[in-house]
Amino acid sequence: MVAGLCTVLTAVLAAVLIIRHESADDSGPGQTVASRPSALGGRCAPTVLLEPPCGAWFGAFVPHSKGNLAQKVSAYEQKVGRKLDIVYTYHDMSLVQGGRLEGQLLTDEEKRVAADDHLLLLSWESKWWGGTKAQQPTWKQIADGDLDASVIDVQARRVKAYGKKIFLSFDLEMDTRTPASGTPEDYVRAYRHIHDRFRELGVTNVVWTWITTGYLGHADLIKRMYPGDDYADWVAYNQYNYYKCHRADWMSFAQTQRATHDWIRRNISADKPLMLSEFGTANDPSRPDRQAEWYAQVPGVLKSLTGVKAALQWNYRDPGPHCDLAVAGDESWDSLRKAVSDPYLNQPLR
Repeated sequence: MVAGLCTVLTAVLAAVLIIRHESADDSGPGQTVASRPSALGGRCAPTVLLEPPCGAWFGAFVPHSKGNLAQKVSAYEQKVGRKLDIVYTYHDMSLVQGGRLEGQLLTDEEKRVAADDHLLLLSWESKWWGGTKAQQPTWKQIADGDLDASVIDVQARRVKAYGKKIFLSFDLEMDTRTPASGTPEDYVRAYRHIHDRFRELGVTNVVWTWITTGYLGHADLIKRMYPGDDYADWVAYNQYNYYKCHRADWMSFAQTQRATHDWIRRNISADKPLMLSEFGTANDPSRPDRQAEWYAQVPGVLKSLTGVKAALQWNYRDPGPHCDLAVAGDESWDSLRKAVSDPYLNQPLR
């Protein structure tokens, strides 16, 4: 009843709190970008773990270089006709040195984006991009504390000094990284070590987000790699309609999400807030309207998935032929724009 009332009131506010911007990209002048409604007496305000009680966040991974994130996010928002709630970025575990930003959680550009009324999801990878084989961290090294002084503690202090809450994941899609990075048990030890090290250093502004592929062919592996309810605030998964990218049949949005959602609820957590940390679809060149139809299903399906409190669109490509998962054209953008204008996906940040 309360959620329904919040949704109705949110819809009214969303209708009146509309500002018009001149477009910064090729979507043409006058593209409408909706501002967020304010919380009504705190009833729809986020919880301490950034969970929206009355609906779900909408976010995206937007391709960018480290120096133009704000510009690229703004251009995406002009296309989709609204502010993003969550902006998704990646970092490695290289040393923070010189002008290198890859290993620097919370760059100045990320802080600029967050200051413009966005939440951040930072995906922290146990990699050194461009580094030598010897520089690539292993889960065992992390778990044993070998990276504490050089990497973990440095980043923990940066996050603590920032103060604002962020979503943080460690080695998303970890079920694809074994045995190269170590055993499932090594992963759990490494995850818990990072979590505990942050806690020992007094970092209280991290919302720990555990992200798996959600691929049920890895079901047993995924269960072994869950660090436990005390170590994960949100549970997340990445499921797509890959189509020809993986030589698969075309799958509706519901088909990509429902089986994994139900399995996670039965086998990982019955009550943790869930995040569709990456969702998207390939295009079907033989049916240009098909991608648009796929995105039109999003809000209705989300409302039927128990506890899904955030959905992040992946507007990029995967490696390989037929693997462009970005929004393909005007018809698809129109459909996505309409889908994410649904009041359920327009929740107050405060």
